[in-house]
Amino acid sequence: MEFINQVVGFLNNILWSYVIIGLLLGLGLYFTIGTKFAQIRLIGEMFRVLKEKSPEGKGNTEISSLQAFFIGAATRIGTGNVAGVAMALAIGGPGAVFWMWLVAILGGASAFVESTLAQIFKVKSDVGFKGGPGYYMEKQLGARWMSTIFAFTIIASFGLTFNAVQSNTIATAFKNSFSLNPYVTAFLLAALTAVIIFGGVTRIARFSEIIVPIMAFFYIGLALYVMVTHIAEIPAVIALIFKSAFGLEQVVGGGMGAAIMMGVKRGLFSNEAGMGSAPNAAATATVSHPAKQGFIQALGVFFDTLLVCSATAFIILLSDTYKTGELVGIELTQAALSEHFGSWAGIFLSAAIFMFAFSSIIGSYYYGEANIEFISKGKTALFVYRVLAIGMVIFGALASLQIVWDLADLAMALMALTNLVAIGLLGRIAFKALDDYMAKRKRGEEPVFYADDIEGLKGVECWPTRQQAQVKKAVGK
Repeated sequence: MEFINQVVGFLNNILWSYVIIGLLLGLGLYFTIGTKFAQIRLIGEMFRVLKEKSPEGKGNTEISSLQAFFIGAATRIGTGNVAGVAMALAIGGPGAVFWMWLVAILGGASAFVESTLAQIFKVKSDVGFKGGPGYYMEKQLGARWMSTIFAFTIIASFGLTFNAVQSNTIATAFKNSFSLNPYVTAFLLAALTAVIIFGGVTRIARFSEIIVPIMAFFYIGLALYVMVTHIAEIPAVIALIFKSAFGLEQVVGGGMGAAIMMGVKRGLFSNEAGMGSAPNAAATATVSHPAKQGFIQALGVFFDTLLVCSATAFIILLSDTYKTGELVGIELTQAALSEHFGSWAGIFLSAAIFMFAFSSIIGSYYYGEANIEFISKGKTALFVYRVLAIGMVIFGALASLQIVWDLADLAMALMALTNLVAIGLLGRIAFKALDDYMAKRKRGEEPVFYADDIEGLKGVECWPTRQQAQVKKAVGK
């Protein structure tokens, strides 16, 4: 096991230090300029789109923009927001928070691009729509091999290793608060996961639509209370974050390098911008224009990192527990909450982390399922995947914190690398989709997309050309 840990650590260091960070920040800047800072200047439009219902009416198998947002949020808001932020602070210092913020701001543009592409190249399924990076890689780039690689990486990351991280955090929290044996936690999580994942995407959507707002509301409420009661200390904490981000002042963790590495790693794990996961949720929505899901998922990045991750950071940085440097992960967050609210808070966080992490398990599972067909279209492959996903939930609850996070980082790096290359090549299509959307809005129209609105699109299945739409309207179908 020690040898495996060393190999995984070595590969992580190579990929993250020399490849992923540069691509994430570089492409994020490119997309920000290419969309003319859409993730910032069009926030109002994001909220307008979020309230829209399906243009074809809400049926039993249709996924609305709001539900797609919550499926994406269900995977984003989880262990990364609570335990991941705590790890980043303990290892990278307060400066890691700044790099999380930067990844989120630039990542909003990346999320827009990948999710708009997912909508353009989505396909029909038995229960509505499906899509994601594998589809735009195959259809527009003509790279089936690339789709297959991405399918393996998203299954390895979201379907398997990420869920191990989630169950590990739940098991640790329950052991600390209730002295619950991890084997019991592993069994209960596996049973609950099995019940949900055999129910299909619509059940996932309904589950997420209920649980995500509840867990986010209460957790952010706690953070706001902490900030209000420590209002005099807020300027000093913000100053500390910026100083530490550039190595000017180190606390606990380390210098600028550690802050960047941990901030980018944990930021990406949390908000997934550019990783290629959220597009799988974006593709399921029924909307009148692909750019609408680009807006929705960009908003999801901000909601995740600028709100929920920041909530955890301030809860910890405004506590004396952080200054001891003795705790890491969920235990640090639990201790900080207990300091602010009393012993009951640690128990509350255990319940909250269950809601955060379990909703992530369910949403993450779906991302893997949506890409299974690039490996095999048979039912056997799907069944094997489901069994493996449940098995990794059990493994995560029983394994050490270090191995599950290292495996997750490696899988995340491989997955992000594949998707970042693809969206870097296809980004101009998303730019044109945005231009088309905004031109129609300026004319006072409700934007409706047609396959021939963008020249050179290949393999578009779910968006008719203007002529096809006119024929369909004429015959009354």
